Amino acid sequence: MKVILKENVEKLGEIGAILDVSEGFGRNYLIPKKLAIEANPKNIKQFEHEKRMIAARAAKAVKKWEDAASKLSSVSVAIEAQAGEEDKLFGSVTAADIADAVLKQGIEIDKRRIVLDEPIKRLGSYELPVKLYKNVAATIKLEVKRSES
Repeated sequence: MKVILKENVEKLGEIGAILDVSEGFGRNYLIPKKLAIEANPKNIKQFEHEKRMIAARAAKAVKKWEDAASKLSSVSVAIEAQAGEEDKLFGSVTAADIADAVLKQGIEIDKRRIVLDEPIKRLGSYELPVKLYKNVAATIKLEVKRSES
């Protein structure tokens, strides 16, 4: 059975790929979950049109995210936290704290887009990547300072 993938399917293919799959896999899994449609001449023509529309929307989205990345790269954020000996924080600075600090500067980002391997637990300067879109990323400069109180 020939199908056109409507979504990226791991270990099978990407959007728009026309594949030969077993009859059962196509009818019982891919088509009911709307991951694929049957590849007949009508569906192929319709999907080509949809693909052009998707490409146009994706180009607009990339442009929007690149503009946001350029704004975000110029942002420098300072967060105050209580720290003990050897500059260890009593708590930690998380992605949510960083997103709130960036919001105070007038730029809204989702905390899930900030890439932190683990919460920040020491005073100092950090450069944090922010993954905005598929191939669009920015870097935020973060300064974690000792609070006065």
